[in-house]
Amino acid sequence: MRPDKELSEREKLILQAVVHSYITTAEPVGSRAIVKRFELGLSPATVRNVMADLEESGYLQQLHTSSGRVPTDQGYRYYVDYLMRVQDLTLQERAKIEKELTAHLDDADEVMRQTSHLLALISHQTGIVEVPDEASAQVNRIELVPVSPTRIAILIADSHGRVRTQMVSAERSLESTFVQKLSGFLNDNLRGVPVERLSSALNARLRIYVDEQHVLAEEALRIVQLLPAHRPGQLFLEGATQLFEQPEFRDMDRAREVFNLLEERDRLAELLRAGVVKREHGGTTVIIGREAPGQGVDGISVVASPYSVGSKTVGMIGVLGPRRMPYSRVTAVVDFTAGILSRLMTRLAGTSG
Repeated sequence: MRPDKELSEREKLILQAVVHSYITTAEPVGSRAIVKRFELGLSPATVRNVMADLEESGYLQQLHTSSGRVPTDQGYRYYVDYLMRVQDLTLQERAKIEKELTAHLDDADEVMRQTSHLLALISHQTGIVEVPDEASAQVNRIELVPVSPTRIAILIADSHGRVRTQMVSAERSLESTFVQKLSGFLNDNLRGVPVERLSSALNARLRIYVDEQHVLAEEALRIVQLLPAHRPGQLFLEGATQLFEQPEFRDMDRAREVFNLLEERDRLAELLRAGVVKREHGGTTVIIGREAPGQGVDGISVVASPYSVGSKTVGMIGVLGPRRMPYSRVTAVVDFTAGILSRLMTRLAGTSG
C-alpha cells in the first residue's frame, strides 16, 4: 500500500537520517546534528525546513518546543516499508545461530526455548517464540514403557516434532506382553489422529471391536483419559529485562504498560500473529506501536516471522523492543532464525514418525 503523501528524494534522505540517528542515540535529532553526521551536502537551514515539512506531514514530531525531532509511528512505517535495507548477517552470525539450535536437536521444546534465547542475545531485545498448539498436532508415534507392574510411562510424539511424556497408573497389574500389545494397538489406531481427539477415536473403536481388540481398546481409552488436557499454545520469552534498560521505559507508567503486555501471553501471541495478517505473503513483518488494534503498546514494536513444520505454519517467532529498535538488523536476525527453526522442527517431526 502506498503512503498518503509521496515524499521527495530530499525528504526521504532527511527522514532516513533522522531515523538512523534516533535509533543510535535515543536523543531528539536537530538539523545541525544531521548535517554534521551524514554529510548530505545541505545547509542546516535547508535540513531544518525539510524537517518542518516532515513534521507537518506527520512523519516527525517535537517532544518539546525547543528540542529536535523524533520519528512518529507514521515515520517509522514509511522508513520500514520504503527506505530500509535489510542488513546482511555475517557468515559467523549465521553459523552461530545454526550451531546453537542444532545442538538441541533431540528436543523440540529445547530448540524453541534456545531460539528465544538467541533472538534476545543477538538483538539485545526481547526474544519470543510461540509454541505450536497441541490441538492442531497429530500423533506420529506412541510408546508405552512399563515402570512397575501398575505404572506406565506413555510417550506421544506428534507431527510438530514435540514429545509428550506422562506417567499413568493401571487399575491392575499389567504383564509386559499385554503392554506390548497395547502399545501396538495404540499405534495402529491412533497414528495420524489429532491429539485432541484421542478419546473420541478410541470410543469409536470400542463400538466395532470385540474380544481381545475390545479389551485393548478399553484399556487404551482408560489410559488416554488419564492424560491431562492438551496444552494451548505457549510462549518462550527471553530478555525481558533488556527491555526495561532502554531509556524509553524509565517512565514508570510506560514500563508498567509494557510489563502488563509481557504478562498477558495471549495478547502477546496475538501481537505476533498480527504480522501474518498484515503481510499477505507471509515472511518477516514489522508491527509498530498500536498498529495491531487491542494488542499493541505505544512505544513498542515487534518484528515477527512465521515458522513451519513441512509446508504448514505452526507458530511465530519475533523480537519485541522499543519503537526505536534497529529494524534493519533485527529483521535480518528474525528472518534467518525463522528459516533455521523451520528446518529443524521439520527434521524433528520426521524423526518422531
